Amino acid sequence: MNLSALDLNLLLVLDAVLDERSVARAARRLHVTSPAISNALSRLRGALGDPIVTRSGRGIVPTPRALQLGPTIRRALREIETAIQGHAFDPESAQVQLTLAIADAGQLARLPGLASLMASALPRARLRVVSVDTMVALGGLAGTEVDVAVGVSEPAPGIRRLPIYAEHSVLVVRRDHPRLGARATKRMLMAERYVEVHVAFGKPSRLVERSFARLGIARDIAAIVPTFSAAAAVVAATDLLATIPASVVDVLGSSLGLRVVASALRTPPIQMHLSWHQRTHTDPALVLFRDLVQRAASASG
Repeated sequence: MNLSALDLNLLLVLDAVLDERSVARAARRLHVTSPAISNALSRLRGALGDPIVTRSGRGIVPTPRALQLGPTIRRALREIETAIQGHAFDPESAQVQLTLAIADAGQLARLPGLASLMASALPRARLRVVSVDTMVALGGLAGTEVDVAVGVSEPAPGIRRLPIYAEHSVLVVRRDHPRLGARATKRMLMAERYVEVHVAFGKPSRLVERSFARLGIARDIAAIVPTFSAAAAVVAATDLLATIPASVVDVLGSSLGLRVVASALRTPPIQMHLSWHQRTHTDPALVLFRDLVQRAASASG
């Protein structure tokens, strides 16, 4: 029999009749009339090709077929009821995977703190971290793979945002740069070549561009890369300069051999946001996860 052709309400009737062993009691339990129960049983007989129940004195007796179906139907109905009603969220036992998208290496500095907070608040959960590029490939925050993102964010339909910290940028060179010392003048900066970072779908950092423009410097761009961590790696291997977030230097500067150069360049801080989709706004696990991400960001700020 094709299940799509069966009115699943009839299974509720069968479960009640088998449990009560009475049409009248089943009717009271389901808040319907006895004729409605009798009509449902008649439809079940036609659908299953079995009498389902027979009369015996003042009660009814299930057929072997009905007795065979009874436990399976009851179990299925209870599972459906449980799924619809849901369980109370228990952070201590919740075995969920929570996925965070980050924009660049600078945010790695905040991950140990987040992992520590999760170990305490969500001890059975799994933290998954992906790049923003991966998030986009997976359908963005509107998809089902990524729960929250931290980075530069613009208003978008269905997306909620919360400012969590400001990212400050610094000018960096490799440690043994042959021309630039601890401080660089405007003339020195004009004579150098640069690495430019195109973030968020290939857009250059407008704040960096405007900061150099205010000094009257038109940068000579030697390389364009997609992330600040890539810019740091290029700077470490060349005589090029780059303006990158201080947090990236905190994470990668020592291992790559970078140093910060003081200059008249002043780049305004970049506001970083915690972003998530409206569909997950009230989910208790994700409400807690967002709070933990925010606390980790504040502690590292």
